[in-house]
Amino acid sequence: MKKFTNLKASVAPMVLGIAMVSFPAYAQDEEPAEKPTGDLIVVTGSRIASPTVESAAPLQIVSAESIDDAGVTNVQELLLENPVFGTPGLSRTNSAFLTSGTGVATVDLRDLGSDRTLVLVNGRRVVASLAGSATVDLNVIPTQFIERVDVLTGGASSLYGSDAVAGVVNFVYKKNFEGIEANAQYGITERGDDARYQMNVTTGANFADGDGNIMVHFGYSNEEGLRSNQRPNTRVDDLDGVYFAGGEFGVPEEPYFSSFPPQGRFIVGQRFNGSGNAIGSLYTFTYGPNGQLQPCFNTNGAGCASGAPAIADDPATPDVDESSPAVPNIGSGIGPNGFNRQNFRTLAVPVQRYLFAASGEYALSDSVNFFFEGTFNKTSSSRIIEPFPLESGGANGIYPSGGGYNIENYLPGTNTIVANPFVPAEVLANANDTNGDGLRDVGFARRLAEFGPRSGKTERDFYRFVVGFDGNLFDDRFRWDVSYNYGQVNENQTSSGQVNVVNFRDALAVMQDVNDVNGNGSTTDAICISEEARANGCSPANIFGFGAISPEAVNYIQAQGTYQTGLKQQVLQGNISGSLFELPAGPVGIALGVEYRKESSFSDNDALTNQGLNAGNVLPDTSGGFNVKEAFAELKVPLLADTPFFQLLEVGGAVRISDYSTVGSVVSYNGTATWKPIEDLSFRGTYARAVRAPNIGELFAGLSQTFPSGLTDPCEGIGATGGGATGDNCRADAGVAANIAQNGTFTLNQGDIQGISGFNGGNPNLFEETADSWTVGAVITPRSISALGNLTITADYYNIKIEDVISGFPRQFTLQQCYAEGNQTFCDLITRRPTQTAVNSAGSIDLVNSLSVNAAVLKTSGVDVTASWSTPLGLTGGDRLSLYGAYTHVIKNDFYSLPTANADPSAGEIGNAKDRFTAHASYSNDDFKVGFTGTFIGKSYVDDQFDGPKAYSVPAYFLLDMNTSFFVSEKFEFYVGVDNLLDQSAPNILSGVTGNVTGSDTAADVYDVFGRRYYTGVRMRF
Repeated sequence: MKKFTNLKASVAPMVLGIAMVSFPAYAQDEEPAEKPTGDLIVVTGSRIASPTVESAAPLQIVSAESIDDAGVTNVQELLLENPVFGTPGLSRTNSAFLTSGTGVATVDLRDLGSDRTLVLVNGRRVVASLAGSATVDLNVIPTQFIERVDVLTGGASSLYGSDAVAGVVNFVYKKNFEGIEANAQYGITERGDDARYQMNVTTGANFADGDGNIMVHFGYSNEEGLRSNQRPNTRVDDLDGVYFAGGEFGVPEEPYFSSFPPQGRFIVGQRFNGSGNAIGSLYTFTYGPNGQLQPCFNTNGAGCASGAPAIADDPATPDVDESSPAVPNIGSGIGPNGFNRQNFRTLAVPVQRYLFAASGEYALSDSVNFFFEGTFNKTSSSRIIEPFPLESGGANGIYPSGGGYNIENYLPGTNTIVANPFVPAEVLANANDTNGDGLRDVGFARRLAEFGPRSGKTERDFYRFVVGFDGNLFDDRFRWDVSYNYGQVNENQTSSGQVNVVNFRDALAVMQDVNDVNGNGSTTDAICISEEARANGCSPANIFGFGAISPEAVNYIQAQGTYQTGLKQQVLQGNISGSLFELPAGPVGIALGVEYRKESSFSDNDALTNQGLNAGNVLPDTSGGFNVKEAFAELKVPLLADTPFFQLLEVGGAVRISDYSTVGSVVSYNGTATWKPIEDLSFRGTYARAVRAPNIGELFAGLSQTFPSGLTDPCEGIGATGGGATGDNCRADAGVAANIAQNGTFTLNQGDIQGISGFNGGNPNLFEETADSWTVGAVITPRSISALGNLTITADYYNIKIEDVISGFPRQFTLQQCYAEGNQTFCDLITRRPTQTAVNSAGSIDLVNSLSVNAAVLKTSGVDVTASWSTPLGLTGGDRLSLYGAYTHVIKNDFYSLPTANADPSAGEIGNAKDRFTAHASYSNDDFKVGFTGTFIGKSYVDDQFDGPKAYSVPAYFLLDMNTSFFVSEKFEFYVGVDNLLDQSAPNILSGVTGNVTGSDTAADVYDVFGRRYYTGVRMRF
């Protein structure tokens, strides 16, 4: 077949000047290959096709052999072992609690955010999988179709466009493959769960007398998932006793259950001060483990205080033994009073993938080649979390204004008051009229166990194809290509376990059917008061006691949620690169290109979700799009070569001009330099101005509701005097002042802490982020020393500063700016409850909003070191020992909410450890290969924004993996492997303390939650 780029010839020399992310297959060549002299090649660090492979920018490579040896189902798993990648924004272990993105797998270079890491396939863009974002789902990458992965760290916007602020991850697919390659693999944890299996077939053939080649890949994988109750350290809600071998904040070692129990808690009998203002509730009723009503509540089952009124047996809730199935034990989620959420939560979501990929090319002539690529992926995922927690008040309660649930009602058309027949007599006797309508009411908080766990199912379809032409010009001195790239993603998501608030409100207004409205001859039945509601199927809801809500009421109240998204991307581009002319030191390289890109996306929620009438987050529909026209140029000039102390001195630069339909024209550029004083040593440096234009969601998203965790109210503990500026600003709020008058100091309950909500939103007036990044490093290749002939060592310092960062102000920062600094702009983002509600205290925070603005600054810096070495040992035929290591030390990773604000440092915090490394050692011969890979995460601390500097720490963490392959024949390979060989458990980290979003009592997106697991498989090649 006629070929214009000899990939096999050009890959091997890359080890001379480029570090590798993982143990490189290419380093196992017996001798370093010479630089190719005839073929033009392109590496991700430059757009210039040239005979040289030296890279001024730090570039690391993962080989196909590394992927095979790791036995991964998704390539994300392997990439995350490399310390240049931060905690992923989305993965199997952190997406169960999100309203979208379940099962998506992303990468995040330098912990700067997935939207600042550009993902490419064969140097071309890939459509995102999350509506409104630039986030690419690695589930769409056919792992066994990959030839190598190039990881370029540092700003690369001038080379590849917006989103490449932190760097580029370029997946290079196999080309010109002939034959059949198939593999099948099965894996399972030592505990017998999270089974994983995959099957892949790749076939390729030449045609038309070698002028054409076509490749086809089919892949299937299934990861069954893991629940929190399947691991001892995540089985029980916030088990303080295992948190750093002691209780949190000195609290005795005990579970920390949710205050929304399935039997309900009921706040009744508010007291009033002399001015008629409510100052507290007399009792909080609930049902004890024996099913009896009790006038007190504690999440861990403490007894009632002395002086509490005696409660007679309630005939509606007869005495039961604690072992009775009517009151399940902790393992099923029910504590003595509180609720164990972890019994229901998904720890790692199940993911099932179908993949089809094809590529081909055909030589139309000696200088023109046609090519195409096509990919289809279907990903299915699901999640389960605990039953819905519902309260009478709050932003999403049944009665948001005050939270009072009327337990008395007027008979329709009369002034006659009747009591709800479901209400226990003791509750009714102690209740007051708190909203002034003449009817007694109570507040309640209840876990809707009768509705079952909340669940969601997601199906995501991905389509992408590329068609184009490429070729050579001027005696192969230049390489050119033109292409059209189309991508589309459709997502359909359904969820259950939520409620229709309007129907629930109707079902709670209940009276006795004294007139036999039901027509069944009984006058003692309970019915919905509203005739219209009854006509629509209303069935009365009894919320008093575990399991009290009837199946008929559940059927009337429950609501299914739906969510659909669609994304489209079209890219038309043309490039030309090669050698302008020869200088004494070598050819002057140049690359030129133009690109037009158009993107659009939409997200569509069901009507109840749009209005917040399913008692969940208010989520708007969002749609938008943009287009951009771009042109770039890159130049590389060799100044000196093959002279003393200047084996090579080369400089280069690139510039890109982009015209966005949203933000107008932006410019990015870079400069590079490489100096090789001797053959064994080279120095390299880069400077880059990178840009990131706002994405569709940041520009056009409406106000969507969220429930942030880990916030600390600056007013807590403030008294009637003192507290400085914070005290004065807190007492200026009427609700806070009322709370202080009632309690002596501003006091919050657990519901106040857990009940903070807020809205996030886009901003059509956003403009681009700008980043200045530079690197300086050295590459040591001591080829002159025979014993070290295959050794490569790289060391690079990086420094990135991003200004005009697009983000909402962190909510804790907003609170600090308002109350400590008195900044009214931030105070306007905060809403406090003016009076006490049935569940929440007066003055407690209701909302803290956060809208996208260009205001923040991000700074990060650190050092990367890699080393690779291989040598034959001569013990058996074809044997070789290979060693590889990669280490990153993060000097700083600071976020400034405003350029003048104090830094919020994250370097050294959980998920952004200061020290990380991965190391690999393997031995191979003609018959087998065995390898070990170790991954180290340094000692880390919880986020000091919540708990003060270095309040709690997690010890250093080390994982060891092992793999072995047996080469039965040239066509058949059998392999086995063990991940987490030492069976390290994930450390316990309280979610309320760290603010983590994984829904578990550990940072499940950072540490291994599965434990020791095994896999085995076969590969066949024909």
